[in-house]
Amino acid sequence: MRRDTRSTCPVNLSLEIFGDRWTLLVLRDVAFLGARHFRELLAGPERISSNILADRLAVLVEHGMLTRSGDPSHRQKVVYSLTERSIALVPVFAQLGIWGVRHLGAGDEYAARTGVLASGGPALWEEFMDELRETHLGPAARLAPRGPGPSVGERLDRAYLAALAEVEAAEAAEAGRAEAGREPAQREA
Repeated sequence: MRRDTRSTCPVNLSLEIFGDRWTLLVLRDVAFLGARHFRELLAGPERISSNILADRLAVLVEHGMLTRSGDPSHRQKVVYSLTERSIALVPVFAQLGIWGVRHLGAGDEYAARTGVLASGGPALWEEFMDELRETHLGPAARLAPRGPGPSVGERLDRAYLAALAEVEAAEAAEAGRAEAGREPAQREA
């Protein structure tokens, strides 16, 4: 634990680790997007800068939220993995997402994943946490056997991709309407 903490209040202690703009987003990308390498995390939707990403990864490793290990497929790469401590944040991410959709007008493609989490509730969150345990900690870390049908991760991805396709179709239709409304001379330019 850091020695320069302001108090031992559990909210304060939690915010000492992930109370800045980027740290939870890094964990979100590892958990929900499957990003495991520095470059994958750098390409996240919010476009974090490389120096801030390197700092946040170091903090998360230091606090036991991520582990860092060599990538067996490439000697110069490292793989970041969630720990049980960070996997336990899945309900927090679900609640933050639900709150964001309800109060902040999240984009449809992002709200789609949250909709899956909201409709599935705590049982789905536990199932997803088990999938993350298997992926990041190994098959023996699962607490329950995998159920039939698509995984939670697959359901989240399907919802996101379906919503993204709808958003892109609506944007294309809008662009087509705008083009149709232009004068012929303007369309040729």
